[in-house]
Amino acid sequence: MDGVSEDSPLLPVVLFGDSLERLLEIRSLSPLLALLVSLACLVLAYYAIFGCVLDLCIVLGLVGWQHVAVLISSLPELNIQLIGLLAGFAFATLIVGHRIQKLYFTNGETTWDGPGSPYLIPSRTSHTRFFPKKHSFSYSYLVVGVPVGFSGSANGIISANVSGKSSSWVSFLVGPRAWFDVDPVDYLQRGGADLGLRGKLDNYLRSQVRQHPALNIPNANLKQDVDPSQYPHAYLVTAARFLGYHFNPVSFWFLYSREKVLSAIVLEVNNTFGERRPYLVERDFAAEAKHIRDPTTTAQGEEATRPRVKGIWKKDFHVSPFNSRQGSYSLLASDPLGPDMQGFLGIDVTINLVSSKGHPKLVARLFSEGEATKPSTMSLAQKTKFLVDWSWVGFVTFPRIVKEAALLFFKRKLHVWYRPEPLKESMGRLADSTEKQLEEVFREYLHYLVDKSPSPIIVKYIPSGIPGPAEETFCSPSSIEVPKTAEHVEIKILTPVFYSRFVHYAHDFEAMFSELAESCTVWVDRPELLPKIFLKKAAPPLQASSIVDFTCFQLVKNLRRRPEKIGRPLTSAATTSPTTHTAVDIRDFRISSMDAFVLGQDDVRLKRGYRSAVARLFIADRIAFGSIELLGLMEVVGRAGASWILASIINQTIKSVS
Repeated sequence: MDGVSEDSPLLPVVLFGDSLERLLEIRSLSPLLALLVSLACLVLAYYAIFGCVLDLCIVLGLVGWQHVAVLISSLPELNIQLIGLLAGFAFATLIVGHRIQKLYFTNGETTWDGPGSPYLIPSRTSHTRFFPKKHSFSYSYLVVGVPVGFSGSANGIISANVSGKSSSWVSFLVGPRAWFDVDPVDYLQRGGADLGLRGKLDNYLRSQVRQHPALNIPNANLKQDVDPSQYPHAYLVTAARFLGYHFNPVSFWFLYSREKVLSAIVLEVNNTFGERRPYLVERDFAAEAKHIRDPTTTAQGEEATRPRVKGIWKKDFHVSPFNSRQGSYSLLASDPLGPDMQGFLGIDVTINLVSSKGHPKLVARLFSEGEATKPSTMSLAQKTKFLVDWSWVGFVTFPRIVKEAALLFFKRKLHVWYRPEPLKESMGRLADSTEKQLEEVFREYLHYLVDKSPSPIIVKYIPSGIPGPAEETFCSPSSIEVPKTAEHVEIKILTPVFYSRFVHYAHDFEAMFSELAESCTVWVDRPELLPKIFLKKAAPPLQASSIVDFTCFQLVKNLRRRPEKIGRPLTSAATTSPTTHTAVDIRDFRISSMDAFVLGQDDVRLKRGYRSAVARLFIADRIAFGSIELLGLMEVVGRAGASWILASIINQTIKSVS
């Protein structure tokens, strides 16, 4: 090893070669010992050559498969199959026993002194389409009702606001959550599970401008944020998680006044793309009073005294691929709780969709089917029977929707409306791992730009798809010195795809205005202030402190190209017009300003993550149709091939020394 310093990156490779040479000299080793020594050398070389756990697992698996007989013969006194069966049986017994203990030996419920109680609500949902083709269907549906503020478990059947992660079914099997769990992370703004259902509801209400109760349009005389203290009591009706699985098209937050009178409803709508749109509909007490004073319109029976919320609002969220984003909704929802928020009268909500031309298109209804059940009163037999009868319903909701969609498309021949990017009032889908990495860099870069701006400016940045309280405000130095002259601007990212598109541009100014005006992935309240933030000049030539940085960013520079405008046919019946002219960008593309910013950072983790994310993104554009997932699959196949070759070499080495 003469001539190789201790700091040389080739030292592990040299050590591996030296160990292999020593191994070849030892002919008296047993087959098992030779195998173990070879694998030890492999582990040493692995970190120097591959640096990925996946490669190590593949190689070890291939080598072990070739020598499984040697491994088993070294343990003749043990029955491997019996050990595996016993271990699996023990694990299954622990899991099942834990759930049985929760089901049969959890008595009572968490103490709750507030109004309302948790309920299991067997229901039915129906959809009737009138235009452009008639189509109807209905199916059973299970929702639960929980008081907003309730925390804990109700007899091991319903839980809400339980601390801890709920991302996997294992956490439901062995954790403190009940069979049906209402997790705050699944509702309203992304993340914020530590706030609980009540905290997230209050934050949402504060962000809303009071709407006219009948038409749901901004009223100049009432332009103020909604005060959550006006609704101190709330009751949530939703499809809860079951064993970690969650598919919830719509939730209903019933809001009550201090006198426990139903006063408003928040409809929280989710689509299959992971996007979300809450609507606040307030009760019009003035219109109801006028209605009651008119004897010709007074209804008879119980329904006349049961409080209801009515509302109309403009449709601005993409829900069904068979409806455009135009038109309007109307709502009629009855109070599910009895007087003073005690007891449960049943869920009854009707939503009507009207086209932009006034055609009634769709009526969707959710209503109780049978009596709601209070978990604390359920016996052991009742709990078991309910789980057998209703535990499967949540799993088949999405397949049922797919089935009806197939009928509408193939049988009714309805056109498909492709998903548009969400509007300002909606919440974009969750960001993937690449977008999360790029969002972190973009946030730091925006902070840097504002800090370097000579203008007195304050930027409120609202990300998209990032869990947690990620909203942040950046102030330029001059805005702090002279706050009265500071100009305020709000930059709200509408969809996480903005981050992966932003890095495709070589010029920040072009990126912001293209994404704002053309692709609509970002919203800015005062676009005229953007030139005071984003650089209009090109970045300096590529300068890197290491050969790795230089190579990666040179690759990024060569692969970078301006992204296509997000534009698609409105429906499946429309066709895109062929491109007759392709513009050629003749500007000198150096590295982007954000590339230069990252290169100048001392944070090695940030720099490594950014260059890897951008390089993979650009390579995927060239060879994997822009799909990071497909590129990852291609990478796995390539790694498997390289690992197979390496495993073959190791197997030959083992045979030669054994």
